[in-house]
Amino acid sequence: MAKRMNMNKMMQQVQQMQAEVAKAQQQLAEETVEASAGGGMVKVKASGGGDITEIKIAAEAIDPDDPEMLEDLVLAAVNQALHNSQELQQAKLGGAMGGLEGLGLPGL
Repeated sequence: MAKRMNMNKMMQQVQQMQAEVAKAQQQLAEETVEASAGGGMVKVKASGGGDITEIKIAAEAIDPDDPEMLEDLVLAAVNQALHNSQELQQAKLGGAMGGLEGLGLPGL
């Protein structure tokens, strides 16, 4: 009987955490992070869900004789924006997912 009560309690905890994760994911989708490179010549925005939503390139960053510089700036800004998005995800979802470890479920 006690084992059944523990299973019911665990299921309630899992359902509560699922609701918390869903709410955090919805909030993440509405948030934006930003990164820049080259002193702001390239700016990138990403959603909290990790999607790149905008890239802005200043005219002075476009040098037809040095396309590699622009490629490097875009790459650096995109990587930083994705990193910022991952940090935001961890901040929002880390607490909600942390409770799963205490349930003793394999893989969590």
